[in-house]
Amino acid sequence: MPKDVITTADLAELRRTALGAADPLGIASDLADAVEQGRLAEPDSAGDALTLASEIAEIRSRLDAALRYADRAVAAYPSPDDPKAGIARAVRARILFRTGGRDDEAMAELTALRPLLTEQPDAPAYLSAALETGGRAKTSEEWLSEALDTLLGQRAAAAAEAQAITSTEPVVEVGPPEAPGVTFFLLQQRHRVRRNLNLPHDRNDDLSDRLEAQLVQRAQQSGETDLLFFPQAEFDRLLGEQVALTETYGPDWDAHRARLEKELVRQADAGGTGLHVLRASVAGLTGYADRKDGDPTDRQTRVGYAGELSTRSDARISWPPERNDTCWCGSGLKYKKCCLPRSRG
Repeated sequence: MPKDVITTADLAELRRTALGAADPLGIASDLADAVEQGRLAEPDSAGDALTLASEIAEIRSRLDAALRYADRAVAAYPSPDDPKAGIARAVRARILFRTGGRDDEAMAELTALRPLLTEQPDAPAYLSAALETGGRAKTSEEWLSEALDTLLGQRAAAAAEAQAITSTEPVVEVGPPEAPGVTFFLLQQRHRVRRNLNLPHDRNDDLSDRLEAQLVQRAQQSGETDLLFFPQAEFDRLLGEQVALTETYGPDWDAHRARLEKELVRQADAGGTGLHVLRASVAGLTGYADRKDGDPTDRQTRVGYAGELSTRSDARISWPPERNDTCWCGSGLKYKKCCLPRSRG
């Protein structure tokens, strides 16, 4: 049954759960209706709601509906050039590629968004995904490489000065472990694309590996948990396959959620902002371990996997929700009745 009012927390929850619902296309339609009928608690979230509707319809191969929603999503922002409209425009371009015969229009849309690669942390992910949908992985690699060269070039003078003073290899600042900067996301996406293209490892791929190691080292030095969150089915599978991780993540799902909630509260009390957990999977963790010749039970492997997930906006679950909003863990209960009390246990 459609909700009378849809909050931003509802949108975040639907992004995680809509495709597993009995009628995902019905959810997409209700999101569009909510915008039309003024049922959004925050009217400026209309673009986000319509973008989500578009993505749901696209995944269900209802491309005509997906394109209508995407057009409305772009129009919902104050201007197509509004930086917040970038994801909606990239989704629209992705759909144009899939409809056939509109590749030029899709490329024009993405070319207009290209400057955001050096400005927005999410842009490398959504632009490269759209280009790859259009069979343009090589173009994605070229764009990511040029954007990276631009950023690194802007920092070259400062890095050279630091090297002259310290006589050591300059360190590229990537931001704190919970919020890496644009450079890190560019490096990670470029590294991924080049690996998929079977291109030889170059010095920027080495830099990507080095920065990932920096994030791992920082997280280890801080003593913070990796903030990997395994939904219940994934958690049960994890302990079934990696029983040694019981000590790390808890003996059951309740303990797993409680550990995360307590750590998030601790970080918030220490002044942390923009906090989130990272939606993880067993296949993702073991796949990362295989690529790095590591062990899923090793802390460095798990922190590295968390660093990789942090480059994906769809893996980040914002915290905290409002007390009366749906809990971040996906239980379907209100936060105040679910994970909020766990921090006090």
